[in-house]
Amino acid sequence: MGYGFSTADIAYLASPPGAAALAEVAERELTAASQLHDVAAVRRVHGDRAPALIETVRLRRRAAAKLSGAQDWLFTDDALQQATPTLVARHRAARLAGRDVHDVTCSIGAELVELARVCPHVVGSDLDPVRLAMARHNLSRAVSARTPVDTRCAPNPEVRARSGTTSRTAAEAPSPSPLLVRADALVPCTAGTVIIADPARRAGGKRTFDPAALQPPLPDLLAAYPGRDMAVKCAPGLDFDRLGWMGEIEVVSLDGAVREACLWSAGLSEPGVTRRATVLTAPDTVTTLTDADPDEIPERAPGEWIIDPDGAVVRAGLVRHYAARHGLWQLDPRIAYLTGDRLPAGVRGFRILDRFEFREKAVRTELRRRDCGALEILIRGVDTDPDALRRRLKPNGSEPYTLVITRIGRTATAFLCRASR
Repeated sequence: MGYGFSTADIAYLASPPGAAALAEVAERELTAASQLHDVAAVRRVHGDRAPALIETVRLRRRAAAKLSGAQDWLFTDDALQQATPTLVARHRAARLAGRDVHDVTCSIGAELVELARVCPHVVGSDLDPVRLAMARHNLSRAVSARTPVDTRCAPNPEVRARSGTTSRTAAEAPSPSPLLVRADALVPCTAGTVIIADPARRAGGKRTFDPAALQPPLPDLLAAYPGRDMAVKCAPGLDFDRLGWMGEIEVVSLDGAVREACLWSAGLSEPGVTRRATVLTAPDTVTTLTDADPDEIPERAPGEWIIDPDGAVVRAGLVRHYAARHGLWQLDPRIAYLTGDRLPAGVRGFRILDRFEFREKAVRTELRRRDCGALEILIRGVDTDPDALRRRLKPNGSEPYTLVITRIGRTATAFLCRASR
C-alpha cells in the first residue's frame, strides 16, 4: 500500500529543508541488501521524517521510467501506479491543443503538466488534499524547468478550426500554471471546458473492468456532464461493444505495451471514426489507425512471415485495417495473427520455417532434431499455457526458435519460426 502521506509531510518535503533531506537520502542505495543499514541511518538523522523521505526517494526512482522530468516530484504509491506515462499524456494533450481543459481527477498532476504546454487555460481538481498538494508542487517544478514546447504537441490547423478558440501555437502562447481546486468529479465547477477524467480502476483492492465499479462510476461521470466534450481514460480490457459509447474509443500502446483506452466524445472525434489505435514509440514516433481506413484484404495461404500486430491494434478491433495498410492478410479470419511475404518497416516478425498440425510429441521431436534451445511460444485460439508447454517440451539445445500456435479453421496448427529480431 505504501506510506500514507499527510499534508504536513508534503509541506516539509516541498520546503528547502525537505529538498535537502531528500537529496541526502537519494545518495543511499536503498536496496534489499542495504535496507536495514540505510533505514537506520536515515532514522538517526531525520527521526519521524524518515518514512516519508525514504518512500519519496523510492517512488522517484520508479517514476523515472514513466514520467519525464519527474526526478523532483512528489507521489503516493497508488498515484504513481495510476499516473499516465508522459508520452501518452503528451499525445492526448496534442489532441486537445488550443482548448480550455478541466481534469476532474487530476491526482498528482501528471496530465496537467502536458496540458499546460498547449492549452490556454487548464483546471485540475481532486478530492484528496494530499494529492492536490503534490500536484501543486509538481506543477511548480515542471513550470520552473519548462523547456520549449515540442512542436508535435502544437495545435494543427484542423484542431484550431474545431476548437475555435485560438490560432496561436503553443510555443507562442504558453498557458499559465493550471488552477487547482478541491472538488468532487461528479459536481461540475467549470463551464465551457473539455472534461478529462481518469476513474480509478480498482474496487476492493482488485482491478475491475465493470464501468459501474470505477471510482467515480463511469455512468455517473457521464451523467454529470451532459452535452460536454469529454475524454475519459479507462482500462483497455473493457467490453467496448457493450459500453454503448457514441463517440470514439482510442486504444493506446507505448513501446509495445497497451497502456489505456480513452473515450472521446463525438465533439472531439473525427467524423466517421469510432475506433482508433495509437502506437507510441519512444522518443517521438506516433502511428495511428482508425476504422475509417480500408479493411479489404485477400484470403490466401500463409506467406513467408507471421506478424503479431501491436496490442493497441488488436484491442481496438483494427487487425484487418492494419493488414490492408501493410499488404498482409490473416491466417484465419477469427484470429489476430497476420501473414505476408514481407515485414512492415520497424515491425518484429517471424519467418516461417515449417508448419505442422499441433501435436506435442511431433513438436518435441522436431525441436530436438533442430537442436532447439531458447524457445519463444506465441499462442492464439488454442487453449494451451505457453509456460507449461515449454516445460513439457524441454528444449535444451543451442538454437533459438519461435513456435507460433494458432487455429486455422478447426485445426490447431504450429508454425516453427525464426524471429526477425
